[in-house]
Amino acid sequence: MKLCRNGTFGPLARKISQPPPEEDKADILDAEAADRFNQARSARASALLEDYTELIADLLQEHGEARITDIARCLGVTHPTATKAVARLKREGLAVSRPYRGVFLTDEGAEMAERVRARHRLVVELLIAVGVPEEAAEMDAEGIEHYVSETTLAAFERYLKDKR
Repeated sequence: MKLCRNGTFGPLARKISQPPPEEDKADILDAEAADRFNQARSARASALLEDYTELIADLLQEHGEARITDIARCLGVTHPTATKAVARLKREGLAVSRPYRGVFLTDEGAEMAERVRARHRLVVELLIAVGVPEEAAEMDAEGIEHYVSETTLAAFERYLKDKR
């Protein structure tokens, strides 16, 4: 590598001695946008696990068991789709199943379900506080709860606390 006049090597010399050209700024913006999209994709993947753990917790509480058939019916998916999702929950250490007994949450899965439930309640409460009708707030919270950051949730809590 060739030493540049300012005592540094190669392309790094330009970055140290000059402001970045417009195309470098565009690359930075593209990287930031890509990071946001990656976070959104990750949230979508987590949303599936969260929905399943929350539903399984509800079924366990109501019926003492969560069968694949009931999970599929409640989520409006096919039996094979629910089976694949539960297999993923098991791989992730969130659920276990026993032959002829249904699906049960591990401690980690139960904690996830409770976090999702708490997030859901907070989002619904905020939406109602800003004037959204309760039924719409419940529906909208189903999507928002998976994508809202911890920073935003803390702001929601502060806002609601100040309103009380």
